Parts: sequence; C-alpha cells; structure tokens
Amino acid sequence: MQAIQILTTGSVDVLTLRDLPTPTPGPGEALIRIEASGVNFIDTYFREGRYPAKLPYTLGQEAAGTVVAVAPDVTVFKPGDHVAWCGIPGTYAQLAVAPAERLVPIPKGVTSQQAAGALIQGITAHYLTHSTYAIERGDEILIHAGAGGTGLLFIQMAKALGARVITTDSTEEKAALARTAGADEIIFYTKEDFATRVQQLTNGRGLPVVYDSVGKTTFEQSLQCLRPRGLMVLFGGSSGAVPPFDLIRLSTMGSLYVTRPTMKDYVATPADLEARAKYVLDGVANGTLKLRLEHIYPLTDAAHAHRDLESRKTAGKLLLIP
Repeated sequence: MQAIQILTTGSVDVLTLRDLPTPTPGPGEALIRIEASGVNFIDTYFREGRYPAKLPYTLGQEAAGTVVAVAPDVTVFKPGDHVAWCGIPGTYAQLAVAPAERLVPIPKGVTSQQAAGALIQGITAHYLTHSTYAIERGDEILIHAGAGGTGLLFIQMAKALGARVITTDSTEEKAALARTAGADEIIFYTKEDFATRVQQLTNGRGLPVVYDSVGKTTFEQSLQCLRPRGLMVLFGGSSGAVPPFDLIRLSTMGSLYVTRPTMKDYVATPADLEARAKYVLDGVANGTLKLRLEHIYPLTDAAHAHRDLESRKTAGKLLLIP
C-alpha cells in the first residue's frame, strides 16, 4: 500500500510517498480501507516536530472507510462495515489499522468524505461548547477563525445552545460563510483591533469565554476581551506557539482562567467518543449541522494540502483521497 510518511521533520518538503507492507490487525484491532482522510493542523505540528513522533511516521489522525478484516477477538465490527475514527496516527494511507473500540459507525445518509470531514472538527467543537466551557443561553462568546472547518461547525453548535456569537475573519468571503453558519457579529481582524471592538459590542461587559485556535498573534488581545473571571480557551496555534506567560497577569486582568484542552482527554472513554461522534454524525445526517468540504486532494498531493492549510486562506475542510 502507499502512505505519506515523514523521515525527518520540517517543511512540506519532508512529506514522502512510500510503499509500505499491508498492516495486519492485532488483538482488538480492525484493518480499514481508507476512502477519505482529514487534513488537520495537528498534522502540521507533527510534521514540523512541534509534537514529537517516532520516525518514520505516517501522518494523519482522521479517516473514514470500509472494514477489510478484524482480529478474532473483535465482535462489534465486521468486514464491510463503514466506519470512521480519529486520534489514531496513520491515516494518510490506503490502509490502516485502528483499535475497534475507537471506531464509530457511519450512519446511513453520511458519506465517507463527510464522516472524515466532520469527525475531528465536529468533536472538537462539541467538547469546547459543551464541556470545556458549557455555553448557556444568552452567553456572548468569541470564536476566532469563524470560517475555518472547526469554526463553521462551532458557530452552528453555539447558536443551537443560544449564544450570541462573535467571530473574527479576514475577508468578506469568509465573513459571508460565518454569517451563513449563524454568526451574529463579524470582526475583520486585519482592519480593526478585535479586543477594542469586542468591548464596544458588549458595552464594556467583556466576554465569559474566548475560543482561540490561532495562538501567538491573538493571545494577548484575546485576554483583553474577557470579563473578570472569564475563560481563555486556547485550543490551537495556527499562527505559532504562545510565548512564555507570567501567570500573575491573570490576577491583574481580573482573575482570569486559561486552559489548553486537547481532544484525547474529552474522548478518553469509548462512551465519551461514541456520544460526541453520534452528535456530530447524526447532525450531518439530519442536516442540523452543515458541513463545508473546501478542497479534496489525491493522497499524492498531501504537500499541496498542507500549504493551503497553513496559508490560512482556506475555509472549510480539506480531505485527502487515497
């Protein structure tokens, strides 16, 4: 089979198409023929070396496809089942093995491309809106990068919970997508100070929570958007890592909170994974969650996909097709 691996860390030039042996499912595992693999910022972090990995390393942590074979002890899934999974490395490939307990069934009416496009970003939006900070009706919140794949799902979930949603975007085209998803206010961060604008939009109240996936270039201003005892949720770093931060500043700015959540801790049990995935995939199936598949690339164009993702000019989900 073919797969995209890194033999060393670095720029997109380190992405290498390799011929590898077909994997064999071990105890508790299934072998899946991948029909679509999601492209996510976490993939670029492993490629750059920001997150450590044992080399050579097959990129990708999100996919959907058809079960080819299962280990003798696996009874929940069988060959021919359509499944999706995330958080397990090795999905930039034609075939992959994954623990059966980390697979979720794809409901009728949802394609493999939709499932691969919705799982990580949908689950991320779900745990952030329902658990990291449980949004309540009437909450005013800020979501950075509202037109991104996560952002568009995020807006829809936050609106369903009754929030007033403020987002930042860079262009009118992206703003239009965020508005269609339900955003109440758009701030063009390239043209105005978003912290000042947030204070204007809230009549100086500030926000109970800011959801920031951008990191380095937005962190300081994001803190300035919060009301006393507000929560800063830093769940990504598309602009780079946040520099070292003196925690005493949290007290001087109003006893603020900062958290750096990661998905694995919110789907740590099969029950948690199943519940969050069901919410997302059922939402796609019944139309309550609108999914935007921005670009679809052949597996051999993984470098192109990474360049597009890192340019921050895309809106919606990027997929690789083996």
